[in-house]
Amino acid sequence: MSETMIYSQTFASDLHVSADIQKEIQALWHSHGMSDMDLPDMQLALEEGLANAIKHGNKLDTSKKVTVECYLNEDVVRIVIQDEGEGFDPNDVPDPTLPENLDKPSGRGVMLMKAFMDDVIYNDVGNQLTFIKRCTFNN
Repeated sequence: MSETMIYSQTFASDLHVSADIQKEIQALWHSHGMSDMDLPDMQLALEEGLANAIKHGNKLDTSKKVTVECYLNEDVVRIVIQDEGEGFDPNDVPDPTLPENLDKPSGRGVMLMKAFMDDVIYNDVGNQLTFIKRCTFNN
């Protein structure tokens, strides 16, 4: 089954604007009947992905943009988030569960997205994140 884009927005790298974007996307998920079991996982991944794009990708530079798109079909949600930063290698992110990294603030968002999503994919540059989750919709 083909997927449908249900949301697309480009916005300045601002965490307050990001919070509003998240509310809009969550309302769309809810209106499409996403189950209460899947909503928290999706909300967490969306929040972490957008925060990483704004903070780490665009370095809180409000002149740089973040684009977020949301696609769905009958049981899969796909989110694509792209920033204007230089990118990174996700394999270089330290494992936040290792004892030497427990006090470091980095790496937790990537780990959480990988734990809660079915797929987490970065482009070759590392400035575009795609995460995918099979979800239940109560239609």
